[in-house]
Amino acid sequence: MKKIKLYLEELSCPDCANKVEKVLSKTEGVTEADVHYTTSKANVKYDPAKINPDGLKKAVAKTGYQVEKTK
Repeated sequence: MKKIKLYLEELSCPDCANKVEKVLSKTEGVTEADVHYTTSKANVKYDPAKINPDGLKKAVAKTGYQVEKTK
């Protein structure tokens, strides 16, 4: 498993963060997702054999938000 921090464009409310967290959590290869709307950061644990950072960015994009950078 690998861990990554996704820095998202500004999340406007807790519901927005929950939406992103749900989508990430249901994404194949993601074992854990924790999204904080106050910091607009997502901490994600994933299996690199099943998904890569670009795949995580695409999953976030489905919610209408974008990943600004990763770390």
